[in-house]
Amino acid sequence: MKKTGFEWDKTKDQENQKKHKVSFSLAQQAFLDPHRVIVEDIEHSSEEDRYYCIGRIGEGILTVRFTYRENIIRIYGAGYWRKGKKIYEEQN
Repeated sequence: MKKTGFEWDKTKDQENQKKHKVSFSLAQQAFLDPHRVIVEDIEHSSEEDRYYCIGRIGEGILTVRFTYRENIIRIYGAGYWRKGKKIYEEQN
Protein backbone atom coordinates (compact mmCIF):
# COMPACT_ATOMS: atom_id res chain seq x y z
CA MET A 1 0.00 0.00 0.00
CA LYS A 2 1.37 3.41 -1.00
CA LYS A 3 1.66 6.17 1.56
CA THR A 4 -0.17 9.42 0.83
CA GLY A 5 2.04 12.51 0.75
CA PHE A 6 1.73 16.23 0.16
CA GLU A 7 3.20 18.54 -2.47
CA TRP A 8 2.76 22.11 -3.65
CA ASP A 9 4.25 24.78 -5.84
CA LYS A 10 6.73 26.89 -3.81
CA THR A 11 5.79 30.13 -5.58
CA LYS A 12 2.08 29.52 -4.95
CA ASP A 13 2.87 28.79 -1.28
CA GLN A 14 4.68 32.14 -0.95
CA GLU A 15 1.81 33.97 -2.68
CA ASN A 16 -0.68 32.26 -0.34
CA GLN A 17 1.36 33.28 2.72
CA LYS A 18 1.33 36.92 1.59
CA LYS A 19 -2.37 36.95 0.71
CA HIS A 20 -3.89 34.68 3.42
CA LYS A 21 -1.12 34.45 6.07
CA VAL A 22 -1.12 30.63 5.84
CA SER A 23 1.73 28.37 4.67
CA PHE A 24 0.96 25.15 2.87
CA SER A 25 3.15 23.39 5.43
CA LEU A 26 0.69 24.49 8.13
CA ALA A 27 -2.28 23.69 5.88
CA GLN A 28 -1.37 19.97 5.94
CA GLN A 29 -2.51 19.89 9.58
CA ALA A 30 -6.17 20.43 8.57
CA PHE A 31 -6.15 16.86 7.22
CA LEU A 32 -5.31 15.54 10.73
CA ASP A 33 -8.56 16.85 12.26
CA PRO A 34 -10.76 13.78 12.89
CA HIS A 35 -13.82 16.03 12.31
CA ARG A 36 -12.51 17.50 9.03
CA VAL A 37 -14.96 17.95 6.18
CA ILE A 38 -14.03 17.17 2.56
CA VAL A 39 -16.15 18.95 -0.06
CA GLU A 40 -15.86 18.84 -3.85
CA ASP A 41 -14.86 22.17 -5.42
CA ILE A 42 -17.33 22.32 -8.30
CA GLU A 43 -16.57 25.98 -9.12
CA HIS A 44 -12.89 25.47 -9.95
CA SER A 45 -12.88 21.89 -11.31
CA SER A 46 -12.34 21.70 -15.04
CA GLU A 47 -9.57 19.29 -16.08
CA GLU A 48 -9.30 17.49 -12.74
CA ASP A 49 -11.34 16.97 -9.58
CA ARG A 50 -10.61 19.56 -6.90
CA TYR A 51 -11.65 19.59 -3.27
CA TYR A 52 -11.72 21.56 -0.03
CA CYS A 53 -10.52 20.09 3.25
CA ILE A 54 -11.98 22.07 6.13
CA GLY A 55 -10.36 21.30 9.48
CA ARG A 56 -9.53 22.79 12.84
CA ILE A 57 -6.00 23.97 13.52
CA GLY A 58 -5.68 25.33 17.04
CA GLU A 59 -8.45 27.90 17.53
CA GLY A 60 -9.18 28.39 13.82
CA ILE A 61 -11.00 26.54 11.07
CA LEU A 62 -8.78 26.33 7.98
CA THR A 63 -10.01 25.66 4.45
CA VAL A 64 -7.47 23.96 2.17
CA ARG A 65 -7.98 23.75 -1.59
CA PHE A 66 -6.40 20.63 -3.07
CA THR A 67 -6.43 17.95 -5.71
CA TYR A 68 -5.48 14.28 -5.39
CA ARG A 69 -3.05 12.72 -7.87
CA GLU A 70 -1.62 9.22 -7.54
CA ASN A 71 -1.53 9.16 -3.72
CA ILE A 72 -0.32 12.75 -3.54
CA ILE A 73 -2.40 15.57 -2.07
CA ARG A 74 -1.43 18.70 -4.03
CA ILE A 75 -2.31 21.84 -2.08
CA TYR A 76 -2.99 24.97 -4.14
CA GLY A 77 -4.70 27.31 -1.67
CA ALA A 78 -5.47 27.74 2.03
CA GLY A 79 -7.04 30.31 4.28
CA TYR A 80 -9.32 31.01 7.22
CA TRP A 81 -12.47 31.64 5.16
CA ARG A 82 -15.94 32.28 6.65
CA LYS A 83 -17.68 29.95 4.19
CA GLY A 84 -15.45 27.02 5.21
CA LYS A 85 -15.99 27.75 8.90
CA LYS A 86 -19.76 27.78 8.36
CA ILE A 87 -19.66 24.41 6.55
CA TYR A 88 -17.45 22.91 9.29
CA GLU A 89 -19.79 24.09 12.06
CA GLU A 90 -22.87 22.78 10.21
CA GLN A 91 -21.25 19.34 9.79
CA ASN A 92 -19.97 19.08 13.38
